Amino acid sequence: MWIAAALAGLFAGAGLIIAIGAQNAFVLRQGLQRRYVGMVVLACMGADIALILAGVGGMGALVLQWPLLLQVLRFGGAAFLLCYGLQAGLRAWRGGSALAAADASGGSRRQVLLACLAFTLLNPHVYLDTMVLLGSLSTRYPGELRWAFAAGACVASVLWFCGLGFGARLLQPVFRNAAAWRVLDAGVAAFMLCLALLLLLRPL
Repeated sequence: MWIAAALAGLFAGAGLIIAIGAQNAFVLRQGLQRRYVGMVVLACMGADIALILAGVGGMGALVLQWPLLLQVLRFGGAAFLLCYGLQAGLRAWRGGSALAAADASGGSRRQVLLACLAFTLLNPHVYLDTMVLLGSLSTRYPGELRWAFAAGACVASVLWFCGLGFGARLLQPVFRNAAAWRVLDAGVAAFMLCLALLLLLRPL
């Protein structure tokens, strides 16, 4: 039963985490740049694990009782995504050498950490997915089996962010070409702007 619950948590967590999102796009770019990858991966995993454990512990019900907070996060997240998307669009427009593209908007350690936390915590869907949805799914398992489910979901987070952040270097031969960086930034810009519009136009 423990293994079954853990596997259920693993697959449920993976299904939610692996879906392409703004956070994943940010982690991928940091991995390609090889800038503070360990810090970014740890921050993403730490936030994810904390939210999963909070949801399984019963905090998901509180999230649903604070609709105003979710709306604040919705508009704050949309504003952040718009700004980041416009920056990525400018990088794609200006282009430059592959080295310059890799270093563009790299930021200091503190700036990268704050951006990572913003991508993670200003997204209202992260609370609905981890605290509410995974928390609700965990109630199907009695007693301590809930925590086996939570452990599986946490493992999914660890595997995904480590693979995405540290595995991005395998794509570096492609990104020795400045044109590849322009394509990536153009895609990120379009993606971020679409996400921002979805947050603004589609109520939670």
